[in-house]
Amino acid sequence: MKNRLLVSLLISLFIIPSYSFSQTDLRKKIASMVMVGFSGTTVPDSLIKDITSRGLGGVILFAANVNNPQQLNQLTAQLQSYTQVPLFIAIDQEGGKVARLGQNNGYTKTKTAYNLGTVINSLDTTAFWSLKMANWLSDGGINVNFAPDVDVNVNPNSPAIGALERSFSANPNDVYLHAQKFIDMFKSKKIITALKHFPGHGSALQDSHLGFTDITNTWADSELVPFRKLIQNNYSGFVMAGHLFNAHLDSLYPASLSYKTITNLLRTQLGFNGIVITDGLFMQAISNNYSFDKTVELAINAGDDILLYTINILDDHSLLDSVVNIVMSKVNAGIIPQSRIEESYKRIMAVKQGMINSVYNGRVNQTVTGYTLTNYPNPFNPSTTIECTIQKPGIYSIIVYDVLGNVISVIHNGFFAMGTHSLSFNADNLASGIYFYKLTGPNVNLSKKMVIIK
Repeated sequence: MKNRLLVSLLISLFIIPSYSFSQTDLRKKIASMVMVGFSGTTVPDSLIKDITSRGLGGVILFAANVNNPQQLNQLTAQLQSYTQVPLFIAIDQEGGKVARLGQNNGYTKTKTAYNLGTVINSLDTTAFWSLKMANWLSDGGINVNFAPDVDVNVNPNSPAIGALERSFSANPNDVYLHAQKFIDMFKSKKIITALKHFPGHGSALQDSHLGFTDITNTWADSELVPFRKLIQNNYSGFVMAGHLFNAHLDSLYPASLSYKTITNLLRTQLGFNGIVITDGLFMQAISNNYSFDKTVELAINAGDDILLYTINILDDHSLLDSVVNIVMSKVNAGIIPQSRIEESYKRIMAVKQGMINSVYNGRVNQTVTGYTLTNYPNPFNPSTTIECTIQKPGIYSIIVYDVLGNVISVIHNGFFAMGTHSLSFNADNLASGIYFYKLTGPNVNLSKKMVIIK
């Protein structure tokens, strides 16, 4: 009992023991730092290989990937079926004009942030619409929302923000309050949010999608207020770094590629310890000014944890493989410290471990007419105890499967008396990952998930 409580405590604090992911090679650690998009409404073979063989960390979906709610659910389930460690599956669902789920793919029209935070300015209304969208994402198998936009509406005509009504308000405190309500609703559905666009895009005269965006003479410290307040309020999601040049913060590089902005300002001064993701790295503010390999180098050395791309094929080759090769060569040359990779990998895996614990915590009993099935500890290495409660004597089976549905082990296949039964399961010969175990019998069909970490 003492050991079990200790394991539970470590898990609840997201403390990952040093041995947990020691068998993961450097290439896959780098791959975990990449998120890509893809074309179509089915998973292409190229992406399957990126996930199964290369260790891709995440996928971003757009409206063109979604036909309807049922197809979205099938798509995300298929994506997750190829990996033993959960993928980050992300989407931009701010509401209003930046909403990938809407009237064209089986959902409904939503309100803009400006409408919620300025026109209506009711936190209850913001909560209502946020929860509505959070339910869509949860039902669809999406676990990351690239929202809320916490840019302050300094320039209502800013082409990428104000003109699209993406900012809640010109008042930084109102932006904070509505963003916090938005985050709370998504968190209630176990969906990770991402604050964007650090350090603030609301004053910009240009659109970083289209070219160099200089906020040196328009940006003010007040644009940090929503970020600062949310971080002080223990914000635990992502922060998205914008491709925004501010000579007062860094005279050489835009925020997304700037050590001074990401590490010194966001991490050291504001105290953010979570995952930083770049905005799309093929946006013209970056691609017009930096080479592909230089962008990768600068982004990682700046302190970004995840590099975001909207495609998965570059020059008829896996984009992920290209990124990994670039980083490997720069690590070997001493240009990118390996410690930076390890640092980002630990942040990413801590969040994914939390996702696993939240969804698959085996100590939360699932009950069907009095039957229960659980295992502990979970995650485990190398053995766990599977425990079930039987309400009626009969012939029952407990079988372990991998994520593709292959039978791994038959734990029990025979008579169970009424009562509680405990069986041991040893995973010495299995790789780290997610597995299913299922109890079936005359009156019960229960399945749970277990996680092996070596």
